[in-house]
Amino acid sequence: MTIVRTGGGGAVAVAPWAAEPDHAQDQSGLALRGMDTEPSTTASQPTDERSGPVQEVVAAAERAGISIDLVRMDGQVPTAAAAAERLGCTVAQIANSLIFDADGEPLLVIASGAHRVDTKKVAADLGYRKVRRASPEFVLEHTGQEVGGVAPFGHPAPVRTVIDADLAAEEKLWAGGGDDYTMIAISYADLVRGTGGEVRDVR
Repeated sequence: MTIVRTGGGGAVAVAPWAAEPDHAQDQSGLALRGMDTEPSTTASQPTDERSGPVQEVVAAAERAGISIDLVRMDGQVPTAAAAAERLGCTVAQIANSLIFDADGEPLLVIASGAHRVDTKKVAADLGYRKVRRASPEFVLEHTGQEVGGVAPFGHPAPVRTVIDADLAAEEKLWAGGGDDYTMIAISYADLVRGTGGEVRDVR
């Protein structure tokens, strides 16, 4: 596993990592912890850490002047609980980037891995008739990222974003990094700044 650290100034440093991380429930992934001596790749994962959707995530972070750790994983993982176990953290530190279809428009809800989003509450609070889970095609169209690797930013056009208020309790969070094999570590403050999201109760 490889970690790429980026900051607002655009400087990038690369270090190898060995732990096999996990990705949170639904549309976002996750990773971190454990040093090794060589970065690893597999035949099914891209070898360029800064290509395609991942590059867009890095570029968006740099434009926003925020710092992220970009982590390349050796494999995929299915749940927030599995991710937390690998990382040695709580599921509450996992920030799931979930795209919903809100009356035909994309809505990004960045939610704690510790609970599910109450779509009826979100719809009522934001003035939508209906908020429902988006199809994989809808997600890709509006984020440029596939389900399993959706990031909080780096999308082709701005997406209205709601951030789970519960995430404020965590100093450091892990979220999808643009594809199935990439995650980002980010502070709560930088998550809010980088997305311009509205902080709300979503459960």
